[in-house]
Amino acid sequence: MTHCGPSSYAIYIYVKGKPPSVHSAVDASSSIRTSQDMAGAPPPNPVPVAYQGGSASVPDWLNKGDNAWQMIAATLVGLQSVPGLVILYGSIVKKKWAVNSAFMALYAFAAVVICWVTWAYRMSFGDKLLPFWGKAGPALGQKFLIKQAALPASTHYYKNGAVETAEILPFYPMASMVWFQCVFAAITLIILAGSVLGRMNIKAWMAFVPLWLTFSYTVGAFSLWGGGFLFHWGVMDYSGGYVIHLSSGIAGLTTAYWVGPRSTKDRERFPPNNVLLMLAGAGLLWMGWAGFNGGDPYTANIDSSMAVLNTNICAATSLLVWTWLDVIFFHKPSVIGAVQGMITGLVCITPGAGLVQGWAAILMGILSGSVPWFTMMVVHKRWILMQKIDDTLGVFHTHAVAGLLGGFLTGLFAEPELCALFLPVTNSRGGFYGGSGGIQVLKQLAGAAFIIGWNVVVTSIICVVINFVIPLRMSEEHLLIGDDAVHGEEAYALWGDGEKYDETKHGLHSDDFTTHPQPSTGATQVV
Repeated sequence: MTHCGPSSYAIYIYVKGKPPSVHSAVDASSSIRTSQDMAGAPPPNPVPVAYQGGSASVPDWLNKGDNAWQMIAATLVGLQSVPGLVILYGSIVKKKWAVNSAFMALYAFAAVVICWVTWAYRMSFGDKLLPFWGKAGPALGQKFLIKQAALPASTHYYKNGAVETAEILPFYPMASMVWFQCVFAAITLIILAGSVLGRMNIKAWMAFVPLWLTFSYTVGAFSLWGGGFLFHWGVMDYSGGYVIHLSSGIAGLTTAYWVGPRSTKDRERFPPNNVLLMLAGAGLLWMGWAGFNGGDPYTANIDSSMAVLNTNICAATSLLVWTWLDVIFFHKPSVIGAVQGMITGLVCITPGAGLVQGWAAILMGILSGSVPWFTMMVVHKRWILMQKIDDTLGVFHTHAVAGLLGGFLTGLFAEPELCALFLPVTNSRGGFYGGSGGIQVLKQLAGAAFIIGWNVVVTSIICVVINFVIPLRMSEEHLLIGDDAVHGEEAYALWGDGEKYDETKHGLHSDDFTTHPQPSTGATQVV
C-alpha cells in the first residue's frame, strides 16, 4: 500500500510476473470507495497528523532535513562523551584508576543534562541579563520546546541602530537546539576532568560540575554564541575553540592546582591500562567531531560540509606531524602521542572549521601538531610552575594551547566569503585577506583573554568554596588503593597496582623472576 494523496490510499494489484498497474490501483481504490459509500462506511483514515505539512506537528517553518541533521549532530557529539571519552579516560589511565576516571566522565554527562534543562540553557542562549550572561530559566515546558528555535539576544545592529543581521531562527524546534547545545556543555566538563584524574575526591567532583557549568560555562557560551558582547563585537568562534576548549583547558589547569598532585608513585609511572580501548575511544572522538563542527551552522548547508571536511584535514595533518616529531626526537612513534596530535588538530580547527579554506586547514594542522607538542614535551618539562601543577592528561596543552592557537589562526585565515555564510558581522575577514582583518586578530586575542581570566578567577573561587565543605583531594588511603577503595569496584578481575596481595584471592605467587624493562620516557606519554 502506498500514499496516493494527502488523504487517500491506493492499492496496487500485483499479477505474477508483471509490475503493478497504476490504472489497476486507481480502479481498485475507486471501487473500494464506491462500495464503502454505498454501505455508508466512513472514508479511509487520513494521513496521521505527524506527517501532514502545515499541521501542528509539521509547522510551515520546520525544515525536516535541518532538524534531522541537528539531532544526528547532537547524537554524534553525545557519542564523543558517552562512550567516547568514558572509554578513552578509563583506558588511558593506570589500572587502579580506570573505573574512577570513566565514572567521572559518565557522572558529569548526566549531571549536566539535568542542570542544563533546569536553568543553564537559558543562561547561555536566552534573554540577556548582563552583556556576558543570560537570564536563568527552565527549558522543560511544552510551549517552549515545540516552538521554533530562536536565540533572542542574537539580533545584530549597526552603530546607528539599524538591523545588520536578524535574530538567529533555525528551522527546527527549541527541543533540538536545547539538546544540541547540551551535549557541548557536557563534553566541556568531561574534558576538564582529564586534568584531575587519579586524585580528585569524587564527592567534590559531584559538587564541582553544576557550579562550574553555572558560573563559568554559561558565561563563555552566552558571550560568544548566545548574543553576548563578544558575539556582537565579532570575535570568531565557529564551534567552541574558546567556549569549550580554551575554557576547559584553563579551568582544568586551575582545578589541578587547587586539588593538588597525584601520589608520587602515580606521577612517576602512569601507564595506560588498555591502549587498544584507548584508540577505540579516540576513534569515537574523531568521528563524532563531524557533529561537533558540522552542526554549528544550525542547518545542513554548504558551510556545514566545509566544516566537516576541514575538521578531518586538520586532524589528520596534526596526527601525522606529532608522530613525526616523536620519531625524529625520540626514535619511536608513540600511540598516545598520535592520539594527542589528533586531539590538538580537532581542537585547533574548531574555532574556524567553516571559515577557512582547505589549505589553511593543513597549515593549522601543521601548527597544532607541533606547537602543543613543543609546550608539552619541552616547555612543560623545563618550566618549574608546570611541573608543580599535575595536569593528568595534559589538557592544558591539548585543549587550552590548541584552542588559543586555533582562535588566533582563525583570525588570520578566515576567508571573507565563508565568513559571510556564518557570521553576524558583515564584511568579516581574517588578517591574511587585508582590510579589517588586522583588527580581527586583536579581537581574537581579546576574546581569549576574557575566557582565560574569567576561568582562572571563577574556577578558583569554586574550588575554594567546595574545599570548605568537601576535601578536593582523596585521602592517602584512597590514593594508594584506587578504584577498589573509592568505588568498591575494579575494572579488571586481576591483581595489580594499588592492591595488597592476598593468596586466597589472587592464587599462587608467580614464579616469574625475569627483570622486565621499564617503559620509555622519551616519546609522548601521559603527562
